[in-house]
Amino acid sequence: MLKTLTTSLVESYARERAFSILDAGYEILGPFDRFESPHLTAQNIVPQYDDGMIIVKGTLGEKQAVVISIEGSFQGGGIGEVSGAKLAGTLEKLVSECKKGQLIYPIIIYDTGGVRLQEANYGLLSIAEISAAIVELREYVPVIGIVPGKIGSFGGMSLTAGLCSALIMTREGRLGMNGPEVVEQEAGIRELDAKNKQLIWQMIGGAIRTETGLADIIVEDDVSNFQQAIKDIWSGKVECKHRVKKYNEFLALYKSLNIEEKILPNRATDILKTLGNVTDQSLPQPTTTVASRGRSWFNALTNNAASISEIPSVLVADGEVQGKKARFITVVPNPDNPYYRARNGEVGLLEGWALAKYIHEAIKEDQAEENKRLIVPIVDVPSQAFGYHEELFGIYLACSAAVNAYASARIAGHPIVAVLVGNAISGAFLAHGMQANRLIALNDEGVNVHVMSKKSAALITQRTIEELDEFSKDVPSMAYDIQSFYKLGAVYQLIDGINAIKPNKEDVKQVLKSIQDAHEDIIAKGSTSLANRLHSDIAKSSGRQASIKVREKIDEQWK
Repeated sequence: MLKTLTTSLVESYARERAFSILDAGYEILGPFDRFESPHLTAQNIVPQYDDGMIIVKGTLGEKQAVVISIEGSFQGGGIGEVSGAKLAGTLEKLVSECKKGQLIYPIIIYDTGGVRLQEANYGLLSIAEISAAIVELREYVPVIGIVPGKIGSFGGMSLTAGLCSALIMTREGRLGMNGPEVVEQEAGIRELDAKNKQLIWQMIGGAIRTETGLADIIVEDDVSNFQQAIKDIWSGKVECKHRVKKYNEFLALYKSLNIEEKILPNRATDILKTLGNVTDQSLPQPTTTVASRGRSWFNALTNNAASISEIPSVLVADGEVQGKKARFITVVPNPDNPYYRARNGEVGLLEGWALAKYIHEAIKEDQAEENKRLIVPIVDVPSQAFGYHEELFGIYLACSAAVNAYASARIAGHPIVAVLVGNAISGAFLAHGMQANRLIALNDEGVNVHVMSKKSAALITQRTIEELDEFSKDVPSMAYDIQSFYKLGAVYQLIDGINAIKPNKEDVKQVLKSIQDAHEDIIAKGSTSLANRLHSDIAKSSGRQASIKVREKIDEQWK
């Protein structure tokens, strides 16, 4: 008997993957357009003419579709300015087409470690824009993500995978926020041994992600299987679960866990299957209050209002900004956090879902209001939580839920002004702050923006910290300081002369005035998107020129 020939998606390159999924199609911004990253040559890295991001527009069955496929063999599938703009710009174009009544169905093939560290904050901005587009596009057509294998989907891109309407995986695929090597680097080998490959796949592989409902379909590695899975999602045969909206269910589950002893993957599988059937319980208040910039500014801006949050590490209160109703939210340290890797102000499982809950509550409460309340994320987050249990139970989805909530609020008409008062690092900043209409920041040496700690960045890029610091002089997106981030054009206002640690009345007055200015600018411009980050004078003159040009080229080549 003759065996049926199969075509492997796992073993194919990104361009082969994209064309093989569709019945017919053509490439947009392909290698002959020679649109490469402008930031790599200065770091002695050879760029690639497609920047590792493949866009193919065509048909599958009777539907128009676009496949966006990430090339994992180029810079680990990392997202830089050009590759990120290709993905974000394509999704934004699809939103525009869908609004006109022309439904085109997106398929994203993930093979990525997250942000390209050699472009750092360009990748962070791009992932925020990709996330925003997915949230908006989902209201018109299902956004399907595929995680076939090899690298998988990690870092900030795992948050975008969590936002997808449905996920298709193979057993070889992996889905997690922090790569195993980074968890080991940040938390130690006793927390997670990155060389224990069997354990890694038991934790974050396609089989467990699908069995526990964190992914939707697991397929054997053949193109025809992926095509059928896509069609099953489009037809409704496979239902989209809207995981990121289940904040009450996930909070109840994660509040109930006891992680004093390590929970093994098979036990975690059983626990996750109880989602929605767990009795809610209260967490004890911390025995010690730890000072932080986030807490100081929350107290200052709310006039010491009591938090309404059920999670002690997430402070939430309603107040006013110049007579306008506002909800203030921040993440603070909790030394008694049951998740020991999230005790210093990190965004972990509880924090991500709590952010989602209290933003969605504001959306529901203001649904009938013409003027939606202002939302003010106060940003002082050292990172997401790096831990075994965090990866096992899907911290990427907790952060996706927060991203989804902020983006949904913005799209619904809630003005969001994020105030950067301390660190704004990595997935924590993506989850809490980066979906704001406007970013304002204190011009202070303690305000830093980046995608990873320096020691982990050095590990991943195989460079020394000194080399990274030297390169950042020529590539501002690699630097940590707020002045360098400001040069990218995304910050609406940089506030000088403020005591960032112990603000006095004049400091508070000045920051409230900046929030008011940003709020009024949002209302005046009338946009609910993040496009202002591409329209600022700095963005147009230097900060985001490549991002803007990529979008123009996509428009030109769209047939």
